[in-house]
Amino acid sequence: MIDLKKLRGEILYDNPLASPKDVADFLLEGKAHISFPDGKLRLENAESEQLGQKANYVFWCKRVFPADFLLEMEFRPLREPGLAMLFFSASGRGGRVLFDPSLAPRSGEYVQYHHGDIDAFHLSFFRRKERDERRFHTCNLRKSYGFHLVAQGADPIPDAADADEMYLLSLLKRGPEVRFAVNGLEVLYFRDDGVSWGRLLGEGCIGLRQLAPMIGECSLSVRTDNGYYPNQKKIQTLLSLHKDANGIQHIRFGF
Repeated sequence: MIDLKKLRGEILYDNPLASPKDVADFLLEGKAHISFPDGKLRLENAESEQLGQKANYVFWCKRVFPADFLLEMEFRPLREPGLAMLFFSASGRGGRVLFDPSLAPRSGEYVQYHHGDIDAFHLSFFRRKERDERRFHTCNLRKSYGFHLVAQGADPIPDAADADEMYLLSLLKRGPEVRFAVNGLEVLYFRDDGVSWGRLLGEGCIGLRQLAPMIGECSLSVRTDNGYYPNQKKIQTLLSLHKDANGIQHIRFGF
């Protein structure tokens, strides 16, 4: 478990997402119903799921956040099937800002985000859209430009029918490293080499994406982190790949 109290630094952005005034600095790409029952942001597709990718959307916070941060988001799934995703460190390619009018248009279709004019991380933290996703629950971290699956971990969030409370999602980005936890339980870790999957990503925007007919609700907080790094050596050496004298690769577990 991660002690979040030791990670939390100065608050950069704290938003309860409890009313329309709280999303004044947000921008919607695609079409969605945005409401605030019970004082929580609720997102739901406005187009029929029969339209496929055209029914999906992204809800961006237009602020530019620093390269290193600790993001905390409360989330609860209300209806499935569907998928919930978080974009972060998102910026326009070629040094442009995310909302530069010279970038190719975006309307919620996924290809516009992984093979369009932006670079970003994509964290799918609740995946229940396709049958294989519902059979085996994982959190996926992808990096673009491109469709690079760079890390994967188990998803501990229950299905919507059993999710009777909000779950705390914690995302730490520091330098080349990304860590993700649910209710303090770390489920995903990635260290970027800045070469294999493109340049290291720096400052950028944060966005929420859902796949129809998913309904979910959430709140959002972004902080600096205070430099605390629990179990760093353990995480980095838990699984490693080695070649023996015959060139055969072996996976080794250890601490």
